[in-house]
Amino acid sequence: MSKSWRLIQLARRALEKQDITASVLDLSRLASEFGREIHPCKACFSTGPALCHWPCSCYPNYSLGQVHDWMNEIYPMWVEAHGVMIITPVNWYQVTSPVKLMMDRLVCADGGNPDPSLTHGKNAEEAKAIEMKGWDYPKHLDGRVFSVIVHGDVEGAENVRRSLSDWLRFMDLVPAGINAELDRYIGYWEPYATGHEALDKDKAMQGEVRNAALTLAEAAHANHTGKLLQAGRALEPPRQK
Repeated sequence: MSKSWRLIQLARRALEKQDITASVLDLSRLASEFGREIHPCKACFSTGPALCHWPCSCYPNYSLGQVHDWMNEIYPMWVEAHGVMIITPVNWYQVTSPVKLMMDRLVCADGGNPDPSLTHGKNAEEAKAIEMKGWDYPKHLDGRVFSVIVHGDVEGAENVRRSLSDWLRFMDLVPAGINAELDRYIGYWEPYATGHEALDKDKAMQGEVRNAALTLAEAAHANHTGKLLQAGRALEPPRQK
């Protein structure tokens, strides 16, 4: 059992007490289940946004054996969600590799093309021509509220939390509130073998995780009923992606 999983259960129970259905996307299954894969992003967007289809159409690629792409199940989860909470440890000053794989494949959510027929599949020249005529960079996940919780043991937690929050904001997701973003160390510079005991003792962090979930729940309810103040949301951005 990971410490991230324990924090997820704290948050899930807090959300369910607010009559909110919480679906858990456990990306660690990439390392524990045979055939579970998220294939890498091919960076179609860098050629032209219309070439990057929403949702991603790069897979399956049978010639390379790239099948069973888990993103086919993950995209609908993001679309369905009213609020998103990401809980991750720090791996070498970054998010974990499964989280990064998902992040890269979500590039199509921020300006990607919802109509592959516009480019007749993956015709790069057509995609470039469409962008030069004017592309509106549709935000397919905008308006959802989010929470981010990052835990580490020695370094990097604050930077990873900021990186995740910046990424979600860039896609026009909405911060749930100041209590919904958290970076903490569990057993700072202590033996890894006693990490779970350190989490057991850290009642304050456990409470902060619950508060983050409750803040997300409050923001999601307000957003769903149109009562969440989002000053500036109607303004047209002077720069596109």
